[in-house]
Amino acid sequence: MRITDSIKYIGVDDKKLDLFESQFTVPNGMAYNSYVIIDSKIAVFDTVDRNFTDEWLGNLKSALGGRKPDYLIVSHVEPDHSASVSAFVAEFPDAVLVGNAKTFKMLSQFYGENTVKNTLAVSDGETLSLGSRELVFAFAPMVHWPEVMMTYDKKDRVLFSADAFGKFGALDTDEDWACEARRYYFGIVGKYGMQVQNVLKKLSGYEINAICPLHGPVLTENLDYYLNLYNIWSSYGVESEGVCICYTSVYGHTEAAARLLAKKLIDRGCPKVAVNDLSRCDMAEAVEDAFRYGKLVLATTTYNAGIFPFMHQFIDELKEKNYQNRTVAIIENGSWAPMAAKVIKGMLEGSKNLTILDNTVTINSALDSSSKQSVEKLAEELMK
Repeated sequence: MRITDSIKYIGVDDKKLDLFESQFTVPNGMAYNSYVIIDSKIAVFDTVDRNFTDEWLGNLKSALGGRKPDYLIVSHVEPDHSASVSAFVAEFPDAVLVGNAKTFKMLSQFYGENTVKNTLAVSDGETLSLGSRELVFAFAPMVHWPEVMMTYDKKDRVLFSADAFGKFGALDTDEDWACEARRYYFGIVGKYGMQVQNVLKKLSGYEINAICPLHGPVLTENLDYYLNLYNIWSSYGVESEGVCICYTSVYGHTEAAARLLAKKLIDRGCPKVAVNDLSRCDMAEAVEDAFRYGKLVLATTTYNAGIFPFMHQFIDELKEKNYQNRTVAIIENGSWAPMAAKVIKGMLEGSKNLTILDNTVTINSALDSSSKQSVEKLAEELMK
């Protein structure tokens, strides 16, 4: 795939992968992106997962047309992007690996010291000439590893963005970008909002015509849309008006309360109600919804004097990813000693700018007229 007259895509699609990073379901596979710039000198951007080394080398050689690369720029050392570095070095021993001190330390940890002999260490803001064009390196520490760096091609105004602006799914997948990009962002990068904000400020001085991420499609149109979403996500802002309801239920009674609340909200004209059964749904989808909408309802049973395990896991994931700037409501169920609300409030104590509504719905075993009325009142409060 040709991105510009001089920049070509040489990545691969992984259609067999079921779990990315052994935790995120990827029903539409995953793209491992790699690029090459053909100029007086040739620069390759990143490699691919070890299961696709031969296919990637074939793509690279086809793009080179008999020439040899001068540089391999290592944007990110995570093995889905660096596992073919050793094969590249064996095939092109005169090529120079370009990275930073942390890049080379991590490469040697993964693949041995022989991998990192012919290197060029660059600094943040440093440039590299390929002949008719100049590359600028922009460090992006903790987006989402410490060695990450982006590269900007000043001539074609192309940003090679490492894992930023990536998404789940192979490139031949026809799907909405935002949904799987959002799940990818909050699952993998979400903890590091401040660091993403710092990088966005750094990039604001660049005129960008295309974004080439290490996963997902090359972005060439409506770039303000993607940049704005990243700004919302990384500042923990509200992307869409609506309510996310996440519940766990042992015998169906807490679920009945969650479903009743959803109906009451819809009846009142709530623009969107997303309901997630934490025992059965993709947890990453539930996390995505919690960050997308401005209001979150946690409905769960009291369990061993605490809360149901999947709800505990969910709240831990939100806290790990710096969940903040939201309104939270609680529905608790307990047959003899309801404790869920107290436990949830305790777990969320350290979170920033959370408004926990006073109107907690308490169910004693199953919905009755009193708890149904409490659900009604909660719907009214959430719609204010």
